[in-house]
Amino acid sequence: MSQTLFEKVWSSHEILRTEDGDSLLYVDRHLVHEGSRTAIDKLDDNQLGVARRHQTFGTADHYVPTQGGLDSLAVDQRKMVETFDANMSRFGIEAWGLGTRRQGIVHVIGPELGLTLPGMVLVCGDSHTSTHGALGALAFGIGASEVAHVLATQAIWQRTPKAMRVSVNGRLAPGVFAKDVILAIIAKIGTGGATGHVIEYAGPVIEAMSIEERLTVCNMSIEAGARAGLVAPDETTFAYVRDRPFAPTGEMLEQAIAYWRSLRTDTDARFDAEITIDQELHAPMITWGTTPETAIPVDGTIPDPESAGSPERRDEWQRALDYMGLAAGERLQDVQIDQVFIGSCTNGRIEDLRAAAEVAKKGRARVPVLVSPGSMSVRAQAEAEGLDRIFTEAGFEWRGAGCSMCVGMNGDLVGFQKRSVSTSNRNFVGRQGVGARTHLASPASAAASALCGHIADVRSLF
Repeated sequence: MSQTLFEKVWSSHEILRTEDGDSLLYVDRHLVHEGSRTAIDKLDDNQLGVARRHQTFGTADHYVPTQGGLDSLAVDQRKMVETFDANMSRFGIEAWGLGTRRQGIVHVIGPELGLTLPGMVLVCGDSHTSTHGALGALAFGIGASEVAHVLATQAIWQRTPKAMRVSVNGRLAPGVFAKDVILAIIAKIGTGGATGHVIEYAGPVIEAMSIEERLTVCNMSIEAGARAGLVAPDETTFAYVRDRPFAPTGEMLEQAIAYWRSLRTDTDARFDAEITIDQELHAPMITWGTTPETAIPVDGTIPDPESAGSPERRDEWQRALDYMGLAAGERLQDVQIDQVFIGSCTNGRIEDLRAAAEVAKKGRARVPVLVSPGSMSVRAQAEAEGLDRIFTEAGFEWRGAGCSMCVGMNGDLVGFQKRSVSTSNRNFVGRQGVGARTHLASPASAAASALCGHIADVRSLF
């Protein structure tokens, strides 16, 4: 029977299926962070250990400070980091805590270390685990009780999702990046458009992307409601995986690649839903509201709630405008900003920092800018390339690695009713701080906005 890429990975990991459709899946890789404390407590309560600790890896990312040491954190935050270190040591799990050279955001270090490989089932207690699907892995976030279950059994119960294919067949205009592509997709299908599905991204635009660009696209699959996002592994994938610290080598790698080549959707396989974007993606995308689907071209105007199409949607748009302090018909580029954040598991990789630095060369920041690399490895590479000097000379603040201002758990926050242009993945109410107003953008657009002091079209600087 013909299968989609998703079906091939799912069926190869299915241990058993119940009559009502639940599947027990074998888990190849389990990634954990400080939020695993609750799951570890469950293991202790039930006197259980970790079934396969060599398939589990950890990193401190959500609560770690991006400047200063642990003493710079509040007591509760510091305890989360210290407890994580103690738990990883106690169970013999290889992990990278604050101050280690491999520490970073879990969805950044997984691919860069070769922990994420094609054909895997990979889970983590974080919704943006969909990121890892860029390498052809079936990767999804799980809750605390499920984290405990995987630690104890190396397996997880799941209900089989549906399959959706999103094909991007146009071409990218200058100044348009992977972040703009995924924002355009979410704007088209909505934040619930892929609910209950695993998305396979396809088409010429996706195929031409680097792995880091594909990681950005898959990262935000969850913002469209999807369970996971996937890109079929190809020569770009195989080249990326080679020489990664935890990737196979020599004959084992060649055997793995031979198998990975089979991980493609069969020509006559059927999807439960298909979405196609054919038009040229002509402009950078920026959000105006409080969900990622409120993305519009940067040269556009803020929409009128009266055009929303339904009373419920009209009220939702109006609430978003009220919270964001914006008015219908306002030009997006006329919106003044207070600060900029460049980083996160969406856009904290070396290619993201290079794109932002290329823009930063053009001037000097008019608002505070925080740049937090996605990992200490990315930080070291950026410094070797001189990107840190470009940022600091432009007035950007260069920090350490972590989730930072994306989620605001470590003290990096946007002030009350202050406006931020952010390269992160969520612009929800209060996401970056109480009353914070967040506009999602690519690293290049964020850097351009920093130089201009308002939401800016990066194309105007070149």
